[in-house]
Amino acid sequence: MKDAIIFDAVRSPRGKGKKDGSLYELTSVYLSGEILKAIRDRNQLDTNHVEDVIWGNVTQVGEQGGCLARSAVLKAGFAQNTPGLSINRFCASGLEAINLAANQIKGGAGLAYIAGGVEMMSRVPMGSDGAAIAVDPTLAMNTLFVPQGISADLISSLYGFSRDDVDAYAIESQKRAHLAWEENRFSKSIIPIKDQNGVEILCKDENIRPETSMQSLGSLKPSFKEMGETMPGFDNVAMQKYPNLEKIEHVHHAGNSSGIVDGAAAVLIGNQDFGSASNLSPRAKIISTAKVGTDPTIMLTGPIPAAKKALELAKMEISDIDVFEVNEAFASVVLRFNQAYDLDPDKVNINGGAIAMGHPLGATGAMILGTALDELERSNKNTALITLCVASGMGSATIIERI
Repeated sequence: MKDAIIFDAVRSPRGKGKKDGSLYELTSVYLSGEILKAIRDRNQLDTNHVEDVIWGNVTQVGEQGGCLARSAVLKAGFAQNTPGLSINRFCASGLEAINLAANQIKGGAGLAYIAGGVEMMSRVPMGSDGAAIAVDPTLAMNTLFVPQGISADLISSLYGFSRDDVDAYAIESQKRAHLAWEENRFSKSIIPIKDQNGVEILCKDENIRPETSMQSLGSLKPSFKEMGETMPGFDNVAMQKYPNLEKIEHVHHAGNSSGIVDGAAAVLIGNQDFGSASNLSPRAKIISTAKVGTDPTIMLTGPIPAAKKALELAKMEISDIDVFEVNEAFASVVLRFNQAYDLDPDKVNINGGAIAMGHPLGATGAMILGTALDELERSNKNTALITLCVASGMGSATIIERI
């Protein structure tokens, strides 16, 4: 099998996912096109050699529907023979796009791919596409479906994470993200975004709140307490699956959960022949990829078995990994991952995460892989594991090795 090599990774800054966010005026296809043009231009890429553009986006309705990937390819002015594939594995869509591309290359199906994703959460609200597991009672009742926030609180209750624990984690995410920006750690990957008139509208993640404190977070009410406890209540549904719990403690709120933002990211992946022919320097290779299904009620513990599977495929141990990127969908997701593997927190989300910077659903997986790659190069480390929890009970993971 051929190696799947990462030659470049770029992303937009994350804009607040509201009408007053800096990216609100842009459509998903416009932002995707800007990111695709950036990765093409800075690598002087002949897009005739790109086998496919695999693009994650979760809410595939309206302006994000209709195979957005192909629309973005055309918007970016790529060669007309470049196809596009839109995929949806919920929060892991951007990483899954990369994994699909990598495995196609390893199997010999093409020389090069661009993979990544987009989500304009200010324009296309999360959940506006509907979801059978949430709205079809014949499915929801049989799977004991609960909303993700209830699942996050369920994790905290089962594994002993208090309100102080999740708030302290959120503050650390804010501090790390602020420091990373102060030290220009994202400068290699960030593409400043301009509007249709060529005016720069965003060059930095705008969701970060470095002033966050235990006092400010302490004033926030739990976001999921009412939906959990109001009869019949989702807490009772979850406890049917976990009857050992007497009560679910509701500890998550907007300050210790991932931010709603807009953003896009792309990764250029190819084999060595493509890199040599295109005069590109390899930055890392993709060692292994993994995806798993998990309990749809607790839903958000997928990173643990996904990481285990990726490590087994790579014939590696957890101790072989230098840098971890675990998507901060909720604070308890990362705390449980660290607990399960007894990890040093200083190896995990070194530059902050989605609690501080936000989680543009279809793009986040590609963004955090790029962050992991930049961190390996900055700190002169070798291996990174990137993983995300996934709605309805799944997980996705990727291991990369710096070249």
